Amino acid sequence: MPSFTASDGTRLAYCTEGAGDPVVCLPGGPMDSRYLGGLGGLSGHRSLILPDPRGTGLSAIPEDASSYRCDRLVDDVEALREHLGLARMDLLGHSGGANLAVRYAARYPERVGRLALITPGTAAVGIAITGEMRREGARRRSDEPWFPAAYAALEAITEGTGSDWEAIAPFFWGRWDAAARQHHAASRPDNAEAVAGFGAEGAFDPPATRAALAAFRAPVLLLAGEFDLNSPPASTAEFAGLFPDASLVVQSGAGHYPWVDDPERFVATTAAFLR
Repeated sequence: MPSFTASDGTRLAYCTEGAGDPVVCLPGGPMDSRYLGGLGGLSGHRSLILPDPRGTGLSAIPEDASSYRCDRLVDDVEALREHLGLARMDLLGHSGGANLAVRYAARYPERVGRLALITPGTAAVGIAITGEMRREGARRRSDEPWFPAAYAALEAITEGTGSDWEAIAPFFWGRWDAAARQHHAASRPDNAEAVAGFGAEGAFDPPATRAALAAFRAPVLLLAGEFDLNSPPASTAEFAGLFPDASLVVQSGAGHYPWVDDPERFVATTAAFLR
């Protein structure tokens, strides 16, 4: 697996899937990029550069734990761009990786060609996702056999009286089938310190980031899953409104991982945008 050295000397790994012009894909979590795979076949259209964030996968654990902060990880993305020898790069961020992608775009707008934000987290821009938004989305799945137990767990988590995150897993896929269960098992962060550090105090500056994105001129795609409770379509639509040149797509029948729920539709949308 190829690697590069971050500005603080930490050795960081990445892999490449597919062929063609590169697009750097930032995973959520923070966790290693294996769960992204070929993004449902997007690797048939572009060369996907899939980095493991520091402290995850095959990337080294940093000496300074504060370097897990999202704003500090911007330096790692820039080091990867330099390592790849790209004057500008197309950038894709999934979930929490979208927070990193927009922090990078805010700092280095001239180095981003196209920006794709897939079921994006919104902490970097200060968009709140309320418990009622999540409940409303969840109730649309009331005809599913797993709904009663999952909804009860969601209510408890929302009210602060429960923490059974495993029970609400079905809400994150459009179909809770064998493929979703297998993907879920491979999509769990395993470095608690990295997860806690990502959003630590100072990681985000929403007013400054929003101001920078208002002047960001590159094309932006924001893709939401119809049933996604983590990044509901309403919050993603609000996110899209922060950019001068943004397209919002809500993939019907999809959850938080739209390339798993409907690979063909996801690839058609994303590949067309990246072209």
